[in-house]
Amino acid sequence: MSTSMPDIANHTTAQTEGTLDWVGMSNIEMPVMVASKGESERMVSAHVDAFVNLKEAKAKGIHMSRLYLLLDELSTSNVLNYQSLVSLLDGFISSHADLSDQAKVIFSFEYHLRRKSLVSGKEGWKAYPITLTGHFNQGKLSIEMAIDVRYSSTCPCSAALARQLIQQAFQQQFSQGDLNVETVHEWLGTTEGIVATPHSQRSVAEVKVKLNNNVSNFPITDLVDLIENALQTPVQAAVKREDEQEFARLNGQNLMFCEDAARRLQYSMNLAQEFDDFWLKINHLESLHAHDAVSITTKGISGGYQP
Repeated sequence: MSTSMPDIANHTTAQTEGTLDWVGMSNIEMPVMVASKGESERMVSAHVDAFVNLKEAKAKGIHMSRLYLLLDELSTSNVLNYQSLVSLLDGFISSHADLSDQAKVIFSFEYHLRRKSLVSGKEGWKAYPITLTGHFNQGKLSIEMAIDVRYSSTCPCSAALARQLIQQAFQQQFSQGDLNVETVHEWLGTTEGIVATPHSQRSVAEVKVKLNNNVSNFPITDLVDLIENALQTPVQAAVKREDEQEFARLNGQNLMFCEDAARRLQYSMNLAQEFDDFWLKINHLESLHAHDAVSITTKGISGGYQP
């Protein structure tokens, strides 16, 4: 005699009635094939959060296995792009038709790009943390892409103070008027000549964008290029001495407080056509102070991202 297994979620009611904003799973580990614009499809190791709302106050719970199986099908038989993300959200809701009318999914992973050095032409891998978030709420769709980009920032104030110290050292060294090009040139190549240097620090630009619905593959490389070109001093992968020298030059020619970096990036983001909205946070991980310097701004559209 066969017996059917009990299904508590389907056949019992909630002990205490009430609707819930989100119910689901977080930190699901699985490989996912990602389609990025201009890049070959690539497998990444992703952590996934999957949720639906529970609009039926008397229902015991949702069917988490249905969410997981839809994710597993995407992982094994499909490629993650704009359309498959939309289809996944639709599947979350249709599999819970009587229980849910909202769905959310979040994919977090590192995406590696080959990046060229500044002068020598060498290439190396750089990893960019990516978060893709899809949200479907009663017919309204939102697809967000977030990325962190690391760069170097050199303090304009410390640069000015360093220049003053170098001027003072020059005046002391050559106050007697013993000036010729060769002597000055040799002196400038010593630690006595460049008696002080500006301080710089590794910095992080955190950027979130709302994607247009005409996007097919995720514009990861486009966004990386936009951010790094705006800031001018991204951290490097493979470097030779000539690359390190060029990096030092770029730092010297792109002195910036966190406000400067935020405005540079804001300007470039406003020119981009692929994004309906953006939010950015500039973090200068101070080397002078024990705290960080931060600037936050948005595109500033009505009903959009809030600072």
